[in-house]
Amino acid sequence: MGGLRQRGAPVKWAVVANGENRRVDLFRAAAEKADCGTPRLVEWRDVLRDGGHEFADDEVVRLDSPGENAEVDRLFRGVDEPTRVEGSARWYAGLLACVGSLRGGRRLDDPADLAVLFDKRLCHARLDAAGVPVPQSPTSGGLRTVEDWSGVRGLMAEAGLRRVFVKLAHGSSASGVLAVETTTAGRIRATTSVERTADAALHNSLRIRRYTDETGIAAIVDALAPDGLHVERWLPKASLGSRSADLRVVVVAGRATHAVVRTSRSPLTNLHLGGARGDLAAVRALAGDRWAEALSISERAAACFPGTLCVGVDLLPGVGWRRFAVGEVNAFGDLLPRLTGLPGSGAEGMDTYAAQVAAVLSRSPELSPVRTAPPLDTPARTAHASA
Repeated sequence: MGGLRQRGAPVKWAVVANGENRRVDLFRAAAEKADCGTPRLVEWRDVLRDGGHEFADDEVVRLDSPGENAEVDRLFRGVDEPTRVEGSARWYAGLLACVGSLRGGRRLDDPADLAVLFDKRLCHARLDAAGVPVPQSPTSGGLRTVEDWSGVRGLMAEAGLRRVFVKLAHGSSASGVLAVETTTAGRIRATTSVERTADAALHNSLRIRRYTDETGIAAIVDALAPDGLHVERWLPKASLGSRSADLRVVVVAGRATHAVVRTSRSPLTNLHLGGARGDLAAVRALAGDRWAEALSISERAAACFPGTLCVGVDLLPGVGWRRFAVGEVNAFGDLLPRLTGLPGSGAEGMDTYAAQVAAVLSRSPELSPVRTAPPLDTPARTAHASA
């Protein structure tokens, strides 16, 4: 990766973000430390209000997460309560329209890639078609739609699945995710961060809940279904100590540069839901000669999005740490404060933001052109993980 500047004029950065977010501070610090000056900030809310934004031809444009801002969330989703789960389909349409209104500059986040990254059904199909191991999914590619809980149950029965994750197609940060398990005796349980209030509204909560009444589970799924659902097999995951574990691997310019272990006593390992960072050295020791394969799978997943500089890959380790599958690929999955690069990655001593700055400084001055429409994805069924 290196950290060498290209000859000629210095890189001029522009960042589309929510200015108060700590992501902006972390990236600004990385750019300034690399003597790139202070990036020009373009607020998401201004892009939305102005109907777009124009960048200079020599500006390198980085998009950052539009999350964690109530006003921007309201403009995207049309919902006044930030904790509400509903509205993700409108959010997705709004994000794509907003990104499409950005003009000029040298872009690090391809709009066509983003259209796939923020649709779990399309993302699954693209990974599967490329031979990247993924959990079995009857909704891959969006060819099968789910209209309600009865539809979920039907797909589970048809595919012979007793344990599945039901996810919002356009969700993030575990919003609207239900880990559903059934028994041969007919009992059912759903583990989720969704709270259903007395007035039937759905809210994201920081507390994990377990529902065992199928009527209540059905009510949640029925309310979420209009926004689009993705159903995939719930793979049994490896453990670290007495906790289940998975990995977030950050890939920058095609190379796995950072990794964090996430552990939990619940099926949801997200750190904001009570998950905890695990010991990466212990995981590498447990994986042994399979650790290189884990990083290779992450890089293969990132290669499915060649117009995007950086992605965060959620890697699911099978029991025993011998097999791995990709759960999701995240466009804004680089928020891992104080984490430095993996040995041999070229990003040793750098955080995820410094690694991205270094990658741009060492790339050709001519970045890939921006595509304006997502390609058609044809799902393949050849690489489903079974571990």
